[in-house]
Amino acid sequence: MLTAVLAWLAALAVCVAAALLGQSVRTAPRRRRRGPAARLGLFLSLSGPWLVLLAALGWGAATRAWVPAAAGCAVAATAVAVTGLVLARR
Repeated sequence: MLTAVLAWLAALAVCVAAALLGQSVRTAPRRRRRGPAARLGLFLSLSGPWLVLLAALGWGAATRAWVPAAAGCAVAATAVAVTGLVLARR
């Protein structure tokens, strides 16, 4: 039980860090209007980590495998934030 709680706290910390990273995309100076890929990147970098967290909570509730769900959440939130960052910088 303690392992699952610690795993979810770590996953939540990763999601907060990923969302803060996404804020840097929004505050970056723009020279021109964002294209479709950049708008998708902005959405992914701001909302993606929280959507991943909700999906992982659903996965953990459905399978009762809470620790693997938390680990998957941390990995997926990082991947989504980095993908959004790369797309938004285009």
